[in-house]
Amino acid sequence: PDQEAAFDAIAHDLAQSQPMDRLVCGDVGFGKTEVAMRAAFTAVAAGQQVAILVPTTVLCQQHLRSFRDRFEAMGAQVAGLSRLNTTQETQAVLDGLSKGSVDVVIGTHKLLGRQVRFKALSLLVVDEEQRFGVGHKERIKELCQGVNVLTMTATPIPRTMQLAMLGVRKLSTISTPPAARRAVRTTVCRYEEQMVREVILREFERGGQVFFLHNKVQDLEAVSAHLGQLIPEAKIGIAHGQMSADQADGAMIRFIRGETNLLVCTTIIESGLDIPNANTILVHRADRFGLAQLHQIRGRVGRRRERGYCYLLLRHDEDHLSVDAQRRLEALRRFTELGAGIRIAREDLDLRGAGNLIGSDQSGHIEAVGIDLYSELLREAIARVKGGQINTLANVEIKPG
Repeated sequence: PDQEAAFDAIAHDLAQSQPMDRLVCGDVGFGKTEVAMRAAFTAVAAGQQVAILVPTTVLCQQHLRSFRDRFEAMGAQVAGLSRLNTTQETQAVLDGLSKGSVDVVIGTHKLLGRQVRFKALSLLVVDEEQRFGVGHKERIKELCQGVNVLTMTATPIPRTMQLAMLGVRKLSTISTPPAARRAVRTTVCRYEEQMVREVILREFERGGQVFFLHNKVQDLEAVSAHLGQLIPEAKIGIAHGQMSADQADGAMIRFIRGETNLLVCTTIIESGLDIPNANTILVHRADRFGLAQLHQIRGRVGRRRERGYCYLLLRHDEDHLSVDAQRRLEALRRFTELGAGIRIAREDLDLRGAGNLIGSDQSGHIEAVGIDLYSELLREAIARVKGGQINTLANVEIKPG
């Protein structure tokens, strides 16, 4: 139902004279891509072009296959633009965009290059919005002047969340879980070799595969070798962002095919990766990750009927964690139900502050006036600019200090 409501809202926005600026917030695997596909179909059917911006080459390839399968029947030309393209392929895609022969382009940060020109761009879809930095977002603003923008994320950054809550951006939430989906069980614990061995072997026994996430590229070989000694039964693969395109693709394909059953990796797996048979993930030094990032990582498992398990591993000196790290991990413990992404985003907003909504700072603290008063003042300012009714503060109570 939420998917349907989100698309109905998008279809209404696309029919207006003003460009759309809508945020679709839905948990990982809740069908945001399907909503984007239908929005793209609407634009392509009207003879317009669509650009889909994604943060990683892995997600780019995955979307490219999905969109080609769906759009092939209507004769639409779908192309990819990432570091996997050869020079000749890149030039062919750029020519197709400028001439209008390419209807849908799915690309990584390469799509934001100055050499990219469109003949009739109508819709820009930004997938996994939280993975793009301030510089990228400023370039997106240049690219999308007068263009409909659809932003998709499971956990919007604090500034985006605040803009949506204030009504500056339109918000659609997809909180209806897919049929038979079960919540991922999340455990925060100290790293113990025996426990790690038991957890991994338990997943192998039910025919599943395991991610072991260690976000330091230079240590991956050593970690892989150590796990090989600890669990001789494992067939181990390695994947990280500094590999060549062929090496990274090869590692992923072997894991998807089941030729390896334990993937030692960095956060390269964070966005969009869908491997139904991988249902246990262990995150080493989980205190070093952000709240929204941990929720995204947790979403790599439990994407079908099988129960997913996420283990957030800490060092033995867990007692020395920073206050913020403790709050982040506690939030992950509390928000484990299906559709928890929006609640985690609100928690992140509370933890980090909304930042400068107009400038480049994506987080910050509004200690001087408090978030509630700041939001009220901002609503008034927005209403004044729009020429609407301004609600002045009422019932102000002044207490002696």
